Amino acid sequence: MNSRLLGLLLCVCASLFGQPATPKPIEVKVVVVAMFERGEDTGDIPGEYQFWVEREHLDRVFPSAGYHHVRMNNNGVLGLLTGVGTAKAAASVMALGTDPRFDLSKAYWLVAGIGGGDPADVSLGSAVWVDHVIDGDLAYELDARETPPDWPTGYVPLRKATPYEQPVRRELEGEIYTLNPQLVSWAFDLTKDTPLADNETIQKSRARFAGFPNALRPPFVARGDTISASTFWHGARMDEWANQWTRYFTNAQGNYMISAMEDSGTLQSLTFLSRWGKVDLQRVLVLRTVSNYDRQAPGSTAAESLKSMTEGIYSAYRPALEAAFSVGDKVVRALLADWDRYRDQSW
Repeated sequence: MNSRLLGLLLCVCASLFGQPATPKPIEVKVVVVAMFERGEDTGDIPGEYQFWVEREHLDRVFPSAGYHHVRMNNNGVLGLLTGVGTAKAAASVMALGTDPRFDLSKAYWLVAGIGGGDPADVSLGSAVWVDHVIDGDLAYELDARETPPDWPTGYVPLRKATPYEQPVRRELEGEIYTLNPQLVSWAFDLTKDTPLADNETIQKSRARFAGFPNALRPPFVARGDTISASTFWHGARMDEWANQWTRYFTNAQGNYMISAMEDSGTLQSLTFLSRWGKVDLQRVLVLRTVSNYDRQAPGSTAAESLKSMTEGIYSAYRPALEAAFSVGDKVVRALLADWDRYRDQSW
């Protein structure tokens, strides 16, 4: 049979029997976004993803164009592992957002991960619901050895000539993302009394931070802001920069509490996807929990403090992972339990 006759036969068959039906997209109720996993998804030393996979029974595996396959349970919860850094996070979120297998138009997004906390505001094992995600990468920078002596930092906002130069530009390029305050308030009020894990190890670690009353408290749930940067920065002077950078971009309304590496990339992709109606940007939550402090304890140096973390030793690693799940899952459970209401909720 020649190729022309075969093609004609195929066209006739298609017209007679119709094209295969396109599967209806799976409605997703909640997307849980984690950034790293230390090994397998289940059964070994946990990263940010493992507790969600095991405890939310995310047993259905879907190959993905992003960093890692995605997982779902039968209740509409989808788990996404983005990979570390803003680039991987942005690419993985975009891959999911444009995946025709999933309907994300009504989905709530919960970014749940660990970070370095500011001891002026939080203690080890604490959880922070985020109001503003401030990008810590988009800037000009001078080497510290060439920074003018009257400058507080060599870090300068884009299109400005000096640190913290006023006024803040109106045409920002992703330097700040403000989350829906009503949704953040709802999540905070729902979870603010959640018991968080405490143990002797983190009690000893936080006791080193004399002069920081919040750092000495048992773990608690707070509400504040995060700096998102792919550079893992550390130290008292960097902590001071993070606080000033946050005040600058929030017009002195925000309060930096915890560092992160991926959230600005995630929010950038969600912003783009929302413009096409793929996601609802008003349904995004970011929860960061304190695995370590972002600066050295009094009496030590930043280099000494960083050394322990480069060896993978975080003062409150496991408690922070537990806090991310216990606080975050309380929100997930509430959304699922009253989905008929929250599916079309206008925040």
